[in-house]
Amino acid sequence: MTGKHLAAVALRGLTLTSLTLSAGAQTLQPAASEIVFVSKQMGVPVEGRFKSFSLPGFRFDPRKPEAAQVAIQIDLRSASMGAADVEAELAKPEWFDSKRQPMAGFTAQSVKALGGGRFELQGPFVLKGISKPLAVQLQLTPAGLASGQFTLKRGDWQIGAGEWADTSIVGAEVVVKFKFQFSGMAPL
Repeated sequence: MTGKHLAAVALRGLTLTSLTLSAGAQTLQPAASEIVFVSKQMGVPVEGRFKSFSLPGFRFDPRKPEAAQVAIQIDLRSASMGAADVEAELAKPEWFDSKRQPMAGFTAQSVKALGGGRFELQGPFVLKGISKPLAVQLQLTPAGLASGQFTLKRGDWQIGAGEWADTSIVGAEVVVKFKFQFSGMAPL
């Protein structure tokens, strides 16, 4: 893989275009939902997507956030960056190591209302078998759109190890953006 393609891989990290949901009256609309990750290679933003993810047992009532059940599972093998050689590189141990560790995930252990349809979810994020606490800000609209973003330091999860650990080539931070469109969400 060329450095140019690898940079695109590192910058496009996480996007989800397919999702399953088990949520009673709340139904995820996969075509309007996604998880995208953006990093920088030599200062240029590069974006990627995941084609497969799930929210198993999802339950969220914005009027009772403390009772929420939010977990996201991402199939790292579904990473898409638009080039087969880049996607093959992402599967390698230096990047996602998706043959040994095919899933990444977040499980909210607490959900706190911040007002104005904003919430903070806290819990462990697991990637490549490494678990670290993460706080995720979420904005919920009356139309049932849940969106937000958070930033990961790729070195914390050994993403882009070895020769790719140099942050002057591939930036140290990866911004993960998500939007999940639901129907049947309780009103704010």
